[in-house]
Amino acid sequence: MKLLYQTHSPYARKALVFAYEAGIATSLEVIHQETSPTAKNPEVFARNPLGKVPVLLRPDGDAIFDSDVICAYLDTQHAGPRLIPQEGEARWRALRLQAAAQGLCDAGIALRWETVRRPAELRYAPLRDGYTEKLLTTYEWLEQEIDGSEPVHVGHIAVATALSWIAFRDLPDFREGHPRLVDWFDAFETRESMRRTPLSGETHD
Repeated sequence: MKLLYQTHSPYARKALVFAYEAGIATSLEVIHQETSPTAKNPEVFARNPLGKVPVLLRPDGDAIFDSDVICAYLDTQHAGPRLIPQEGEARWRALRLQAAAQGLCDAGIALRWETVRRPAELRYAPLRDGYTEKLLTTYEWLEQEIDGSEPVHVGHIAVATALSWIAFRDLPDFREGHPRLVDWFDAFETRESMRRTPLSGETHD
């Protein structure tokens, strides 16, 4: 399998960290692809009509996107404990955490457009403030919801990669006033899956 990847994408990193946690990262050929809404990458568009990474190319099937779907597929490709719980409240807790983490990334990317990526004269302060509020309220929610006693699951992976990207991009700090979340995150960052997938690079528009 081939994973179309980007070293500064929190979504792509989530899929690769998931593969490491599932013990199948060595079965993936990771191929870096630069993408941006303002700079079309024809190779990525040929596999994903949205033109975004990650995209999983399978030798015997259609390409798979986005990160949520890739993780769900990869969870069927290993013999270990499922990283996406299959039933009961454990499943909904994991998927809810994943959704919150994806929302953090979405809001963070939008906030970067309103602070550093869009030309200054086109930035809209109310949007900047609205996206900032989404980040701050989600940090508060995660402080109450994160549970380090659970077996590692897709929600943990999504939250860890989202928070790591937020720190990487110098977005509003999640550390101040969230000791439980910070302790959990700092411990998760020491995992091999995180150490093998460092963030790097800048977006090229």
